[in-house]
Amino acid sequence: MRTLDRYVLREWAKVFLVVMIGFPVLVIVIDFTDKLDRYLGRGMSKGTVALAYLFAVPEIMFLVLPAAVLFATVFIVGSLGRHSEITAAKASGVSFHRLVRPLYVIAVAAFLGGVLLGEVTPVSSSRKEELLGEKQIRSTSSRYNFVYRADGGWVYAIAALQIATRTMTDLILEREGTGVDYPTMVIAAQRALYETAGAKRGTRRGGGHWSLQRGTLRYLLGPEQELAFSFDVLRTRATLQETPQGLLAEPTPPDAMRYAELGRYIDALARSGSDTRKLAVERALKIAIPFICIVVALFGAPLAVSTPSSGPAWGVGVSLATTFVALLMFQLAKAVGAGGVLPPMLAAWFPNLLFGAGAAWLLKRTRT
Repeated sequence: MRTLDRYVLREWAKVFLVVMIGFPVLVIVIDFTDKLDRYLGRGMSKGTVALAYLFAVPEIMFLVLPAAVLFATVFIVGSLGRHSEITAAKASGVSFHRLVRPLYVIAVAAFLGGVLLGEVTPVSSSRKEELLGEKQIRSTSSRYNFVYRADGGWVYAIAALQIATRTMTDLILEREGTGVDYPTMVIAAQRALYETAGAKRGTRRGGGHWSLQRGTLRYLLGPEQELAFSFDVLRTRATLQETPQGLLAEPTPPDAMRYAELGRYIDALARSGSDTRKLAVERALKIAIPFICIVVALFGAPLAVSTPSSGPAWGVGVSLATTFVALLMFQLAKAVGAGGVLPPMLAAWFPNLLFGAGAAWLLKRTRT
């Protein structure tokens, strides 16, 4: 690595780290000050509050990452232009694109880091809500009159669940279908018992399975087309694989799911005929938002040298305005994709495409 490359990377990293560390601290201080009375009223300890805000850091960093890349790029390239360092580099045979190439490489690393933060954020945010008492913690011994959404499009309606006896009463299991090839299934039973005798035979999820007692299995094939079977005992294989303790857990909302988990959830809803466009946009944004780190680096570098005589205030203004527009476009992408105006994938990536076109135009006009 050339001395010039190390200098550019070192100066870029200084601004980047200041934004990535300083902005979360600022947000946490403001939020803590606003909610201090609430925490004192709940009798929460200092350690619990501090740990909760530590879990909030990944989510804040995920949101501020594109802005940090843009700020660092505009400030460093603008500073090089104001101090004639770009002119000196060109005079020595180093083109503008060669000079800023390290910034593009580190922007790719920021994109990969953003993807990783996007996978960590759902877990850390859920943990923060639990510590601050913003997420309801259910009973560990029983649950009454609840609905549980499981994998594969199944929905359980259960009147009572008792952990001590590992039983459920008056339950209905339903999977919505789309026709004869994938019919709607409804299983109603008066009682269900969780048995562990099959553990030695390698049964899944805790070494047991549910046995439904005194019920009916119905296949809804279409209008006025139905097959129904009564049973005394029905052992479940493809559905109701959750343990009794697993059914006590509150179902994970889509915004708290990771990329792969959300994909499986969308597939299950699509098979049951539900509208998944909004969730599809949310899933695509988990990659599209970090990817804009690369786009804003390509956009910010030539933008910073378009007016070399401008000072730091111009860099702050341009960075803030560009970040605001990008975040606004991502929010609009959710509405556009969910409403069907554009396909979900195109809606999520449209801000990247627009800023990418602007970056290509600026790079073409930049003197090398």
